[in-house]
Amino acid sequence: MILRSLLFVPANSWRMITRSLSERADAIVLDLEDSVPIGEKETARWFIKDFLEDIEDKPKSSSIFVRVNSISSGLYGEDVKYAVQKTLDGIVLPKTESGNDIFMLEEAIKAEENRKNLKNRISIIPIIESAKGLVNINEVVKASPRIVALTFGAADFLRDLGRSYMQLSKDEFELLYIRSVISITAHAYNILALDTVYLGLIIDMEGLERETRIASALGFKGKFVIHPSHVEIVNKIFTPSPQEVEEAEGIVKAYEDALVKGLGATTYAGRMIDEATYKQAKSLLQLVKEITERSKND
Repeated sequence: MILRSLLFVPANSWRMITRSLSERADAIVLDLEDSVPIGEKETARWFIKDFLEDIEDKPKSSSIFVRVNSISSGLYGEDVKYAVQKTLDGIVLPKTESGNDIFMLEEAIKAEENRKNLKNRISIIPIIESAKGLVNINEVVKASPRIVALTFGAADFLRDLGRSYMQLSKDEFELLYIRSVISITAHAYNILALDTVYLGLIIDMEGLERETRIASALGFKGKFVIHPSHVEIVNKIFTPSPQEVEEAEGIVKAYEDALVKGLGATTYAGRMIDEATYKQAKSLLQLVKEITERSKND
């Protein structure tokens, strides 16, 4: 699954919903949580239902998720009833703090899938937003095979620690630990690590790029965004550059030539390369292939 960019879309805005698939994000996330006032939740649910039913032939280049309200809110059950449709790819669960949160969400999903004959189609992406959620992260990820990715919410997490996103340092060292845990856990369970949204000024593209490169360096494979103007930069950073592709192709050829000669290691561009280097290069080329195939469907 390619999820370089995931664009949040307020589900109480029909105009934004209908425009969302043209923004070239790898996924849109129709939001029923933070961006929708309590008095507009019901309208937003109907918008989601109507939209998902109307797009029988959705673009193959875009995945569609819905961020429901948290388990503790008591609203998630109604959210799931409207959201689970055959064109939905997954549910994003905010403020996930335990494996039981995932269990309760999955039970609600199963009930709707069974009622609509859509068994085992809907995936789950938990958002870790508290110290408790981070402590229980392994329990969360092991709770369901539906989990395809893992992410965190920086603003709520920092608030839980008594800090503010507005005071975040330029190099974001305050988020280094949680980013590291999210990435390592995701890789350990063979799912995607997705970075939090950029909460600086919307027009601050330099800040967005800096933050996205920090996440990429830590092993993240994609990032949530809150504005369409952020999609292009995020997609670019999480797409291997032509130079990286050329290097990977060179490594693969050099290593495979070495194997023919009975060697377990060789050199490329003055550097030692071995099986681990070869596997990483092959993974990069596979990612490029998948991105290229996806872009053909735009």
